[in-house]
Amino acid sequence: MSNSVTSATYIRNLSYSIRRQLSGILDPQERWKEIIISIRKPNGDFRYSQHNVRRFAGLVAQGKSPTEELLADWGTSNCTVGELVDILKSHKLLAAAAIVLPDAVPAEAQQPDPPSAETYSALPTRLLDNKGTQTVPSSAPTQIQLDSCDPEPTSFSSISYNDLIKITDGFNDRPVSEGGCRLGEGGFGAVYKGVLNHKLVAVKKLIPVEDMSLEDLQIQFHQEIQTLTVLQHENLVDMVGFSCDGQYPCVIYPLMPNGSLLDRLACLEGTPPLSWKQRCLIAEGTASGLEFVHRNHHVHRDVKSANILLDEKLVAKISDFGLTRASPKGTSTTMKTERIVGTCAYMAPEALRGQVTPKSDIFSFGVVLLEILSGLPPVDENHNPQFLMEVPSAIEDEDEELTFEGFLDTKMEDVQLGQAESVYTLACSCLQDRKNQRPVSKQVLLELSGVVKSISLEQQ
Repeated sequence: MSNSVTSATYIRNLSYSIRRQLSGILDPQERWKEIIISIRKPNGDFRYSQHNVRRFAGLVAQGKSPTEELLADWGTSNCTVGELVDILKSHKLLAAAAIVLPDAVPAEAQQPDPPSAETYSALPTRLLDNKGTQTVPSSAPTQIQLDSCDPEPTSFSSISYNDLIKITDGFNDRPVSEGGCRLGEGGFGAVYKGVLNHKLVAVKKLIPVEDMSLEDLQIQFHQEIQTLTVLQHENLVDMVGFSCDGQYPCVIYPLMPNGSLLDRLACLEGTPPLSWKQRCLIAEGTASGLEFVHRNHHVHRDVKSANILLDEKLVAKISDFGLTRASPKGTSTTMKTERIVGTCAYMAPEALRGQVTPKSDIFSFGVVLLEILSGLPPVDENHNPQFLMEVPSAIEDEDEELTFEGFLDTKMEDVQLGQAESVYTLACSCLQDRKNQRPVSKQVLLELSGVVKSISLEQQ
């Protein structure tokens, strides 16, 4: 650490070593997002837009560090170490601040910053009322101790961890396609296939990732159960039961044989392409589930095609309520959070500023509608534009060669252009930058139900 670094040192003059240490703290849990939204110009305006944030996030796929690239870009101005440290301290990133300027942080506070539960996009986060959580005793570092396993009286079953070991062949980590039980994985841990009471189930085993506290894992486990207890609907994933008497807490769901909408649009494992009617029914079902979530004063905060599961009849089931936030007063007003969570390729402008509102879910759903229309992933570094949400602007730009007809998925042989235009118009409405200009979920559902009805009338 160079002793020549002071508050007045320009960020552009920070050593490579310091930048690398900062990226080691800020990159893994995307804490750099908290920094970028706090950077302002001399006139007080935000220096970086939502477009800039998504561009930095896209650097990960290129093997680059968003933190290093941000510091390099911000460093082209006369920003100082003092400004950076003030922002780091305001977000309680004390270990990062100490790397840059040790004297600015008390010695006892110079410990690695524990990631918040809200920094993991695939993990549950706490509701505003954190019931049924407690600190994990330090004497049991690998054992999740939960005195109150069932946060609220429910009809769901508490299942023995040993039974889960049996039905998943000891949590066999080989993929299902290779004869194992592993269905997939995410920031929360892994999902395994099993048979419980003669029914196929998916067992989600929550495992703390690097530097994640067991207390956070407990909070997330309870959050998952509480949310699924409150929110039950035909277009939301069901919960079969849970387990909290073993090494890791687990949540058990019915197995969705058709996987995620993301995988089906990509025709993974040789599955046939979804027809236009199937896509519209999936969109309508998702909108119905989302309307129910909003009507019951919750915000999902991570609506995306990977979180829309499909059952044996291709009925849409919204899943992964790890980031769901409920209003403490039973309202659907905008709330504020210190942590920026969600999946960048789906995030609304206000979500990138830490606002929690149902209209952010609507924005994300607009991206899903574009996926349904095009069959394209939400972000592709080899595609122009890289982010699917930017396609409408490209189509409107007369200098671009992209057209609406050329944007549609060629694998849909039965698509009706007029109906597709209606869904595209709805998607564009959902993707308005100003949240007040977006429709509410009830309006979205009515629009999609109208399209489904017109398809049914044509097929009679």
